Amino acid sequence: MENKNLLTKIQEAAAYIKEQYPTAPEIGLILGSGLGVIADLVENAKVITYDSIPHFPVSTVEGHAGELLLGTIQGKHVLLMKGRFHMYEGYGVEVVSFPVRVMKELGVHTLLVTNAAGGVNTSYEVGDLMLIKDHINFTFRNPLIGPNFNELGVRFPDMSEAYSRKLRQVAKDVAAEQGVKLQEGVYIGLLGPSYETPAEIRMMRTLGADAVGMSTVAEVIVARHAGMQVLGFSCISNMAAGILDQPLSHEEVMETTERVKPKFLKLILGIVAKLG
Repeated sequence: MENKNLLTKIQEAAAYIKEQYPTAPEIGLILGSGLGVIADLVENAKVITYDSIPHFPVSTVEGHAGELLLGTIQGKHVLLMKGRFHMYEGYGVEVVSFPVRVMKELGVHTLLVTNAAGGVNTSYEVGDLMLIKDHINFTFRNPLIGPNFNELGVRFPDMSEAYSRKLRQVAKDVAAEQGVKLQEGVYIGLLGPSYETPAEIRMMRTLGADAVGMSTVAEVIVARHAGMQVLGFSCISNMAAGILDQPLSHEEVMETTERVKPKFLKLILGIVAKLG
């Protein structure tokens, strides 16, 4: 995705989506591995496949459907990505974050991101939901490298509140009302696709990470650059390498996300109802 054409590509992708669904969405949702069930909440959904949208990449990972849904949840107009893109699929960081740019062009002001993550914090349990309060970018890639377009955001965006404190409080309040145990911690994003070694996990714990995954960070950087408010959740789908002395597998990730589905759906529903 050449930078000189970035604005044009954003506009062309957004124009195509507007033709299919003219109402401007307010809230964007990006769903991680096995969490596409949230799409079931969208009412009167218009489904657009990624491969039909100009300049959109296509998801290749099991558990990622590759569809854009537009409709309403709790009366709010939403744009939902059922399946995201990862750098480990071979995409550049600017491609992975491109859909967030399109969301902003369409009118989205609040982004809700979810992912399946490994538990680094030894007090966490498989099946826990973690509210992301901050992240560590261990992909060592930044989607803002290159010429800056002032129309999209400032050259040096502030990341001191990458995940909105106000929205996190909303999430905590809803979780308390529903009796849902909610962890809160720091997400560390890596390139993948291999899982981390036990030594790497010990290092990450020393650095202050509570959960580890292979997504989210680039999307959030672009969202903040665009002035969007961000709320993030990790589903702790397995304990990271070395903690339980057992091998890791994508099957375990999918099984766990399936198990937490009911409480996660209810929580997201409650939160979206309270978003402005």
